[in-house]
Amino acid sequence: MESEPSGQDPIGEDARIESLERRLQAAKEREAERTGSTQQGADANYRLGNRVLAELLGGIIGGLAIGWVIDLVAGTRPWGLLVMLFLGIVVAFRNIIRISNRRSD
Repeated sequence: MESEPSGQDPIGEDARIESLERRLQAAKEREAERTGSTQQGADANYRLGNRVLAELLGGIIGGLAIGWVIDLVAGTRPWGLLVMLFLGIVVAFRNIIRISNRRSD
């Protein structure tokens, strides 16, 4: 039968580690409640940022494409492109504002 070199019981050491792990977990939970941030919140913010970027790029690129086609068909160069680009930007910002208002509820 071998004894521990430090004279400590391995069962007592496990109890201390378990106690430390429980306190650490409780501290992490309190911090998550205090800051209101969780991993799901970070993922949701990432998705929201991607959606805002997609709305902005979609409005600008969509307005450019539609305006370019209008200019080709109607021969109104560059007015169709400029008007549709402006409308695309307006629609993109309107959608971004709607997303941000819905998020704050």
